[in-house]
Amino acid sequence: MRVATFNILHGQRVRSAQPGTPLLPAVDPADLTAVARDLGVDVLGMQEVDAHQERSGGVDQTKLVADAMAVSDVIPDRLFVPSVSGTPGHRGAFDRADEDLHRAVHDGPRPEHGPLYGVSLISRLPVRSWHRVTFGAPRVSLPLLVPSLPRPRLLSVPDEPRAVVAAVVEVGPGAHVTVATAHLSFVPGVNVAQLRRLVSWLRPFPRPLVLMGDFNLPGALPELITRWPGVVKGATYPSFGPRVQFDHILLDGFSDDAVARARASVDIRAMDVSDHCAVAADIPVALPVG
Repeated sequence: MRVATFNILHGQRVRSAQPGTPLLPAVDPADLTAVARDLGVDVLGMQEVDAHQERSGGVDQTKLVADAMAVSDVIPDRLFVPSVSGTPGHRGAFDRADEDLHRAVHDGPRPEHGPLYGVSLISRLPVRSWHRVTFGAPRVSLPLLVPSLPRPRLLSVPDEPRAVVAAVVEVGPGAHVTVATAHLSFVPGVNVAQLRRLVSWLRPFPRPLVLMGDFNLPGALPELITRWPGVVKGATYPSFGPRVQFDHILLDGFSDDAVARARASVDIRAMDVSDHCAVAADIPVALPVG
């Protein structure tokens, strides 16, 4: 089972921007289509995903990528979970997505739902059940490095609500794996608490389990918090000169041999979009005998 996690920065192109131009290039939906085809994965977790946002061309980015991942015209299963309604970045421009909105967009966001932003999970493997959880945001703003030309700059950005989406997927006859993707807070301490709550939330789910995403926690810290082995061992951010690892793939319920093989397969790849690298890995899954 090949999986990948990618914080797509709503499809914003950063690496191919020409120095000296006054603005970052416009978001081109074709870039995400190319990303999906290049990664070639069975399950893709995405963070910072737009739906019907003016800044990204008004498209449903989850559907766009799922269509690009189709094999023999079979469209993968997908679920977009909005964390906010509106456009994140400035306080007052967005609200926390409520339960009514989550129910409304379960079968896919529509233009009448307004501009949305959150996380997505897309699976070429059959999905037996979908699950989601959200976390509120502290009223905190922190200076963050944001893409800008001629060079990235620091801006004070308010924290936002966060979302997690999980699926139980069928990898073979009678064999199931839980796969989840998360985008956690950039506020130190808050992200640690969210990861601990996430581990508790995932406890009843079937094993083996793959948890991946942008945790905004560096290096081996997620492994220490969860006590689950990490697959990724390398810098993933920023994509134009990686210096720190914020993007992770954690495993629970896998053998030591499977973890070692997954680590050996990791592909950290800077794409044409986003300030994060995409991270892919092949996860060995043991099938029942007989």
